[in-house]
Parts: sequence; structure tokens; C-alpha cells
Amino acid sequence: ATGDKGGRVVIFQREQESKNQPHRRGEYNVYSTFQSHEPEFDYLKSLEIEEKINKIRWLPQQNAAYFLLSTNDKTVKLWKVSERDKRPEGYNLKDEDGRLRDPSMITMLRVPVLRPMDLMVEATPRRVFANAHTYHINSISVNSDYETYMSADDLRINLWNFEITNQSFNIVDIKPANMEELTEVITAAEFHPHHCNTFVYSSSKGTIRLCDMRTSALCDRHAKFFEEPEDPSNRSFFSEIISSISDVKFSHSGRYIMTRDYLTVKVWDLNMENRPIETYQVHDYLRSKLCSLYENDCIFDKFECVWNGSDSVIMTGSYNNFFRMFDRNTKRDVTLEASRENSKPRAILKPRKVCVGGKRRKDEISVDSLDFSKKILHTAWHPAENIIAVAATNNLYIFQDKVN
Repeated sequence: ATGDKGGRVVIFQREQESKNQPHRRGEYNVYSTFQSHEPEFDYLKSLEIEEKINKIRWLPQQNAAYFLLSTNDKTVKLWKVSERDKRPEGYNLKDEDGRLRDPSMITMLRVPVLRPMDLMVEATPRRVFANAHTYHINSISVNSDYETYMSADDLRINLWNFEITNQSFNIVDIKPANMEELTEVITAAEFHPHHCNTFVYSSSKGTIRLCDMRTSALCDRHAKFFEEPEDPSNRSFFSEIISSISDVKFSHSGRYIMTRDYLTVKVWDLNMENRPIETYQVHDYLRSKLCSLYENDCIFDKFECVWNGSDSVIMTGSYNNFFRMFDRNTKRDVTLEASRENSKPRAILKPRKVCVGGKRRKDEISVDSLDFSKKILHTAWHPAENIIAVAATNNLYIFQDKVN
């Protein structure tokens, strides 16, 4: 599922493999499109609330229907997406167009029957979770108990029950009594994949807090605090900005957490708080360009990061429609490009290289000619297969490993 700035959600479905070409994996086609959020206006604060979708999270499938959560800055909605290929005909009190029949004309009892019809995919809002966030929602995460989920904004994290829309429990509140004393904000939050009592949240100061909901109702005291001490020799005007964590993700095993800041991806072991066990440079060549990236506001871009299904490879986005993959076992990494010019269907992607300084080989691209308006902020990895989805501005690319 993808969300856009216009408040729409588009769901893509992989078609079944055809019998004629069993080697060709199914293509992805649009399954359903619906308007999830509308623009609103907060009259008390004279603020316009954009319809832009910030996050989408699927719920595990329990029956033939699909359920997903989508959120804009203020309101989370639970959507049910279901199929209908039969329609009832032969009502007693209504004709086929739905108009009420004249009671005096009804002389016999009809038994309605189900007739086949063209497949229709319907999206219906089942719950609307509103009015709980003063600040912009940046994360939603479904708990492993599948009964609750949390939504996080800049200063608070709320815990919701899927069945209850009119109240939520505030589990983290970092708002100071005096807003002038505000030093950090919450940037991302996620539940542990197996333990329903554990979650993490990251901050703009580059720290991660792991909380346990069993200790107290308000998780103001963290159980673990992950922070890497800063190297004083690297300190600069931009240090605080680039150390802000834009995304945090638990590994599927639940043993590790991955964090993305502006220049790096770090992997932390839950049992070691003082430093990450792995650090990967995403685009270190931008270190010399921080001044111009600050001026054009790119330095505030929020890149996401994802694990592959076996937690052995991690992926994150960069500029110029580049995205990076790091193999944790072999320590090899690759830069690939998602662009219409370079991505013909079924063509193999060529690794890209960025050169810094004078001499440039013919297959390299100079750091000065990177396009900072083309950025890959959102990526996703199939839970079981080597299939990835990469969102580059208004294009969605789906890549898969080569099948021999």
C-alpha cells in the first residue's frame, strides 16, 4: 500500500504467475484506490490540517478482508478492504434500482438470490481515531497482541485499543512545563515484534529509549537508553541536526534495532546500550556539502530504513534516486538507482558510484551533479522474498532478484 500527498491510498496486488510463463513472477497491478483523508481546518488554532498520508501499517490478515491503518498529521483511520463478486437480487420491498415498491403491488413473497457480478473492491473506514494529538503524528505501530497500536507525535505517544475510538492512553509525554525548555522531540516509535509490553522511540538528539509498559502506566522512565558518545573531533555546527534519528526499526528476530540518521544507518544490539554494533555510511560524500544542504532544507529530510526478511541485509534511501543496500554478513554494500531512464522492465540494475574530487571514471557520477530534489525516503522489503518497493517522488518501483 502507498499513500500520497492528496490523502489517497493505492494498494497494489501481485498477480498470480501465468501457466504459460511459470518463470515470470506475477506483475503488480493496482488492486484498489481510495481517499483515506480529506483536508481539514482546525478553527481553534486557525490551522490547516493537510490530507497527506504520513504512515500506513497493515494488520495481520485474519479472514478474506484486509485491514490497514493510515494516518495524516492528526487522525488515524482503520480501513477494511474487501472484495465483492455477488449481489443480491429479488428484494420484496425494493425493486432492482433500490426504489421502494408500492405495497399494494406486492402480492407474493420473493426469496432473494445472489447473482454473480464483476469483482468490486470496497474500502470502508471501520474506525476513526481522532482528537488525541496536539502535534503532528510521525509514527504508528501495531502491537504484537493485535489488540492495540500506538501513535506518536513530537512530544507524546498514545496507546489505542482497536475497538475504542473515544479514548487513548498516554504512555510517553516529554512535553516540558515550559515550552521554552524544550530540547528534543520524538521522531519515530515502534513496538517490539514479539513482546507486546516493549517499544522503542527515537529522538532528535540521536538517542533511543526502550520502554517496558509493565513497569508503570506512564513510561517516562526508560528501561534502556541507547546513545553513541560523539567524537569531539567531528563536532560542527550541523552535528545536532545530522544526529537526529529519522527512523527506528526492530529486526524481525527482535534482537536488534536499526536507526537511520542523516548520514548513517546503525544497528544496535538490545543488550548493548553504549554504542552500535554496526555503523554504515549511507552518503559520507555529503559531509562537505552540509552547508548547502542546510540552505535548501534537505538536511531535514527524513529517510526510512528497512530489514530484509532474514535480517541479513538492510536498505535505505539517498539522493539522486539512489538507494543503498548493506549486507551485514559479507560487509558488502551497493548503490542502485531507481529512475525511469535506467529502470527498464526486466533489465538488471547497474551499481552506481559517486566520486568526490577531481578525476571521474566514465561510470561514476560527480557529487556536484547529484539531484537533491530526487530523493528516496520510503522503501519496503517483502517479508519472505527478495522483492523490494522503492518510492521515488511520484513513481513506485518494484525490483526483485534475478531468477535463473
